[in-house]
Amino acid sequence: MALPVAAAALAAAVAGVLVTTSAGAATSLPTPATTSPSSSELNKRLVTAYAGDDIAGETSSQTSLSASTGSKAGSSSSSASVDPKIIGGTTTTVAAAPWMAQLWYGDDRGTTTETDDIGFFCGGAVVSPTKILTAAHCVKGYNWKAHGVVITGTAQLLSVDADGNADLHGGTATGIWRQWNHPSYSATTIDNDLAVLTLPNPVKATPIQLTTAGDTASYKAGTTAKVFGWGRTTSTTQDISDTLKTADLPIQSNATCTGFSSSFIAGHMVCAGDPATGSDAGTTSACNGDSGGPLVVGGKIVGVVSWGVKDCVKAGAYSVFTKVTTYVGAASPRIDDTNLSGDHNADLFVRNSSTKTGYELDSKGTTLAARESWGSFSAWNLVLQTDLNRDGYQDFILRRTSDGDVYWRHYVPSSGTWTSNLIGDNWKSRLSIVAPGDVTGDALPDLLSVDSAGVLWIYPGKGAGTFGTRVKVGTGWNQYNFVRGHGDFTNDGRADLLARNKSTGAVYLFKGTGKAGTGAFAARVKVATWSTATYNAFDTVGDVNGDGKADLLARTPAGTLYLYKGTGKSTSEIFATRVSLGTSFKQYDLFG
Repeated sequence: MALPVAAAALAAAVAGVLVTTSAGAATSLPTPATTSPSSSELNKRLVTAYAGDDIAGETSSQTSLSASTGSKAGSSSSSASVDPKIIGGTTTTVAAAPWMAQLWYGDDRGTTTETDDIGFFCGGAVVSPTKILTAAHCVKGYNWKAHGVVITGTAQLLSVDADGNADLHGGTATGIWRQWNHPSYSATTIDNDLAVLTLPNPVKATPIQLTTAGDTASYKAGTTAKVFGWGRTTSTTQDISDTLKTADLPIQSNATCTGFSSSFIAGHMVCAGDPATGSDAGTTSACNGDSGGPLVVGGKIVGVVSWGVKDCVKAGAYSVFTKVTTYVGAASPRIDDTNLSGDHNADLFVRNSSTKTGYELDSKGTTLAARESWGSFSAWNLVLQTDLNRDGYQDFILRRTSDGDVYWRHYVPSSGTWTSNLIGDNWKSRLSIVAPGDVTGDALPDLLSVDSAGVLWIYPGKGAGTFGTRVKVGTGWNQYNFVRGHGDFTNDGRADLLARNKSTGAVYLFKGTGKAGTGAFAARVKVATWSTATYNAFDTVGDVNGDGKADLLARTPAGTLYLYKGTGKSTSEIFATRVSLGTSFKQYDLFG
């Protein structure tokens, strides 16, 4: 019943195993809908971006307003602007900050003249192999898929030679697959200034974690934080730094930050640094070009460079950052976003009970698109949608009916093929298998199961479809006839579980704590009472309507499928009023 050890013989035996039908024929699975720009296209974008002198949020395609006066950010009348850079910092290396990313946006507007080109630079941080955390003012209003490039793996800024060739200085360039910014981002107040870019292929850069929800220690006044970036190093020129810089900034209290600027929004923003002196001398501050870069405490991102005063050194000024602990609940679903269609709505996988054909049903928010066939899934009695290696592509966990073996089925971008690896040997008697995401708080997706004795186990994920030694959570889980979870129901950035008592129909929320073992979940909270006569199938695939909160799908015995949109609460109001997704779902016996 234990997970197989990573022995060479076993690895050789399961490497490249194909998902097969009961007849033994290989099932041909669709290729994820993503493309990577050619090297020439990436070079074109980089050259355009490098030549540009625009500021993110202040271009003809997206005008930002200052937080205080309503005038254009960066104008002489603004007391706040979408501006930040590192003045007074020191040079650092990619070894010290392997997660740093350069974000270049180059749009030649499709014309023969360069006068209307848009080119600017922002910073960012790799938070999973295909995810870049940055500022919303760097993303909102721009088409990063069509015009953006991300460079990782180098501390030296991009340069362009006389022949128009971009020199990455040992870094790696990649395009962007999709973009997300906080839906409540305001260009007027620069509030909710957070965004995530998804790359079409994983990068080798070591990711950095976001701080956790409820983190207060990192924001205590006087705590030393580090800011990183390639932004301006002086207030007297617009030139950004050729090498990565860092600086230590003390966290300031909300009272101090509010006293500095009425544009400061406590709870949504944090300011840091000693008050600027009025000149470069004696000032240490973020500045233009650092936008979107990370503020780090204890090895985790606590802030994202957001805004500051014009030229960064006005006497008494501080650098202002998006307060990440407030937004980790909204960002986490985007970091774990691996839906089938490539947008930001979690999609549904189902299997027809008669034909055993698997289908993809893409979410349109509160409706589902026409189904797309994935071929025969007759060999399996369990299908779960997940992303065990955090590469941005939807994976599947499949249990074979004949022997109970459990496989991780995943897409390999480098070869454009699907492959399978054995992850559980003879799990036929497992009452539940769940892939909720990161339960243990290490930013790596985990696997849970309930054995025949009712014991709930966590298998800590290692990020590549393999797991550490299982950890016992508790007993008595055989009282539940469904245990499901995928993502964060309570908007705190931690994976949760839902379970229904098979006798009473009571549905309980088990709120994740970010720990392993007996403390992995808080005491259960009753959120509904749904007997089998009310619903006989449930599914949790993540954020179906794209609002940043995990949702629940429930089917009636007659075949109506309902969407319960998550509210982010951890009470009986955990879900909004149900929305019907259709009445033809009685035909399906497996839900992903």
